[in-house]
Amino acid sequence: MLTSTRLGLPFLSAGQAQKELTHNEALLLLDAAVQACCAAAPANAPPQSPEIGFAYLCGNNPTGAWQGRPNSVACHTENGWRFIEPFDGFELFDRDSGRTWRFASGAWSLGIAKASEIQVNGIKVLGAQQPSISNATGGTTVDTQARNTLEQVLSALRAHGIIAQQG
Repeated sequence: MLTSTRLGLPFLSAGQAQKELTHNEALLLLDAAVQACCAAAPANAPPQSPEIGFAYLCGNNPTGAWQGRPNSVACHTENGWRFIEPFDGFELFDRDSGRTWRFASGAWSLGIAKASEIQVNGIKVLGAQQPSISNATGGTTVDTQARNTLEQVLSALRAHGIIAQQG
C-alpha cells in the first residue's frame, strides 16, 4: 500500500474495495499527529491501562505491543495501537510537564527551545550569547560587597548562557 512520505498516511488506490477502511485509518493517524500531545515521557513498555485517543512515546527498546517501534508515537485507539514514525522536527505537547517533546537526530528531547532571539511585544529580550566579561579586579578603592555582588551577577549570566564562560 502506498503511503504519504512524512506521516505514513495510507493512500486510496484506484478500484480499491472498502476505501472507507483506508480513509478511516488515515483519519486516525491524522487525529494523533495534528496538534499532537502525549501522556508522558518515552517508555519501553505500553501503559497497563492506556486511554483511547492518548498518544505515548515509545522508548529506545520497546516491548510488548510496541516491540520493533523505537522512538515511535503510539496512539491507542478502539482497535488497538497505531504508530507514527517521527521525523526531524516532529513535536508533541507533554500533558504532564506542560513542555514540548521534539524529535531530532534520532532522539526525543524535552523542553529545549531553539531560537536566534526572543522578543516580547516586539522588543528583543534575549539574543545570541555575548563574549565573556571578566570579574572585577584591581582599582584604588575596593568595595568588597559590591565586587562580590557583581561576581554573583556575572556568574548567573554565565550559568544561563547569556555571556560566555571565562576562558
